Amino acid sequence: MDKRDYYEILGVSKTASEDELKKAYRTLAKKYHPDVSKEPNAEAKFKEIQEAYEVLSDPGKRGQYDQFGHANPNAGFGGGGAGFEGFDFGDIFSAFFGGGGQRDSSQRTRARKGSDIQRRMNISFEESIFGKREKMKVPIYDECPTCHGSGAKSQSDIHTCSKCRGTGSVVMETQTLFGRTQTRTTCPTCNGTGKEILNKCNTCFGEGVVKTTKEVEVRVPEGIETGQQIRLEGFGNKGQFGGPNGDLYIVFEVKKSDIYERIGDDIIVNIPITFSQAALGDEIEVPTVYGPVLLKIPSGTQSDAKFRIREKGAPNVRSKQKGDEHVIITVVTPQKLSNEQKKLFEDLAKLDSDPKIKSGWERFKEGFSKSKK
Repeated sequence: MDKRDYYEILGVSKTASEDELKKAYRTLAKKYHPDVSKEPNAEAKFKEIQEAYEVLSDPGKRGQYDQFGHANPNAGFGGGGAGFEGFDFGDIFSAFFGGGGQRDSSQRTRARKGSDIQRRMNISFEESIFGKREKMKVPIYDECPTCHGSGAKSQSDIHTCSKCRGTGSVVMETQTLFGRTQTRTTCPTCNGTGKEILNKCNTCFGEGVVKTTKEVEVRVPEGIETGQQIRLEGFGNKGQFGGPNGDLYIVFEVKKSDIYERIGDDIIVNIPITFSQAALGDEIEVPTVYGPVLLKIPSGTQSDAKFRIREKGAPNVRSKQKGDEHVIITVVTPQKLSNEQKKLFEDLAKLDSDPKIKSGWERFKEGFSKSKK
């Protein structure tokens, strides 16, 4: 028997949006759900609806279906012999009618990991380059030291829950548009533990946890940048029902340097030099985070010239390979001149105005005139 068109099954057009598909699916699923519908072929129709929605709600599968239909051998859908294996009726029934199956109860009572904590740490520019170890105090919810997490004054105060009889779940009846339904949900008396505390601990008042402060040693990785974080496993809040503690995330904030600027793994530094150093050349001392180094400035160096000092940048936080330091030269114009300096500049100006010596502008004009001929 030929398979029906998926769009026809859901009663939507081929241009239906995601919301339209979802709305149509929910309406039909409510109508033909085997636990609700009285129609003899409800299970087959529900299976057909489920298959159609599974394909059309996936953009990749929908595109293949629109192009090839049921004939596509690589589409990954339309297996005619597929039944309900792996499909949880309780999930969809719970979504529609607000209830939950035994599976929901077991999820609530099983061991659960504690919640994670996030803290920020401010470090200097140099500390971000070289890393360090620092202790910090972190407020967390930890096991109550008085009752050791039981929540009771003593072990004799812990009894089997009188409402659920230790199962951790109870059956609730609700009125729906399909009539009265029964659903199994977490016991409201014991919160799914199956235990009832007669006399609660005076320290944690039955919670089993207390707010405390723990000192944690944090290892700052070399090369860390603002916004990056590390995870300390097990340093978060206490878990529930015997579950492990959560994790502690440290997010770093690197203070700006007065000297250096970091771009990726490279470090930028601006160095001022004098007119004479720029004109005649010089060997100058340049600061790096690893200590000063000598840099040769060639004669005729212009302002904004860039020089690179290899492997004097920041270490990559993952590979540990160091970037470079880039030195940007700024030729400083003196604001106040001594009489001797003024005389030297005047002599230089006279040389610049010597008609025998062509200025840069004149040479440019001559070259421009020749190019037009």
